[in-house]
Amino acid sequence: MPDDLAVIEGEYLRDILRQPQALENTLATLKTSKPLLDLAARLNKGRFQKVVLTGMGGSFHALHPLSLDLIGHGFTAVMVETSELVHHNTRFFDPKTLIIAVSQSGQSAEMVRLAQTNRKRCAVIAVTNTPDSPLAKHANAVVLTKAGHEFSVSCKTYVTALLALKWLGDVLCERDLRRTGRELKHAAPAAAAYLANWKDHVRNLSGILTGIRHLYLVGRGASLASVGTGALITKESAHFPAEGMSSAAFRHGPIEMLGKQTFVLVFAGDTRTRDLNERLLLDIQRRDGRSEWVGQEAPLSCCRIPEHGPGIQQILEILPVQMITLALAAQARREPGRFAFTSKVTTTE
Repeated sequence: MPDDLAVIEGEYLRDILRQPQALENTLATLKTSKPLLDLAARLNKGRFQKVVLTGMGGSFHALHPLSLDLIGHGFTAVMVETSELVHHNTRFFDPKTLIIAVSQSGQSAEMVRLAQTNRKRCAVIAVTNTPDSPLAKHANAVVLTKAGHEFSVSCKTYVTALLALKWLGDVLCERDLRRTGRELKHAAPAAAAYLANWKDHVRNLSGILTGIRHLYLVGRGASLASVGTGALITKESAHFPAEGMSSAAFRHGPIEMLGKQTFVLVFAGDTRTRDLNERLLLDIQRRDGRSEWVGQEAPLSCCRIPEHGPGIQQILEILPVQMITLALAAQARREPGRFAFTSKVTTTE
């Protein structure tokens, strides 16, 4: 890759570099409200039989950590894309269901349909970057992110949604929010420390990805947020085909794609399944496959995320993928993040 990175130094990169400030702004404004605390109390008293977590694109993928958190706490949580919820899972719309809906704009076609289909039957908690949106107006309680304006591909809105959802999970599980705040305050400086070396990261990844035609991102547990969103933003920003899936699913067929033109990014994830992910990494490398490890102990600095608590892991995991999108765009001499066929808000079902 040439030393000149001017082709990628546009609005998308500026949004990426502004993520630490967006995280700080969001954390500073997260406050409990009486409607939100009332819904948390009803959930803990068993008034809701299930919690339906819904969104589209990166907003949907961002729900994976919250889903695991709620299930681990003893609640019944179900993730459903909003497009499927409003057309094929309408029996979920009843007073014993609590819906958590995530949408940066709050006005996508699916969120407008959600409000029309629900008709106030279910209580709704909205997580959105837009306070006056149709979703926010329909919701019983609103958790606002402070990502600010975003050019195109979700980056600031994604990481701030992850932070807000971690906080929301602790509200619903009635945990000590002072401890939550102490944990989440490390997100912004950790992200800033990684992004300070973005040029080196992009250049290193460009060399690693030379000759690649197929990109896979794999992980387990809460890292499914990172692999799903990572594949999505790679396609959106760099116009490069990418697929995100669980590490286990990769063994069930896609492993046959291994070769010099295939690159597999493996996310370490949490300790419960880290050894399984590492075994996959080693198996790929033994077969002369091209693969790298994303985690605190990654051998490559571009894939090494800062030390952190479990609550901010997914915020940091997405940063190396953002660097990959920049590296691929630089290789193609393409401005990353400029949409050709879509817009920031999807208004057509």
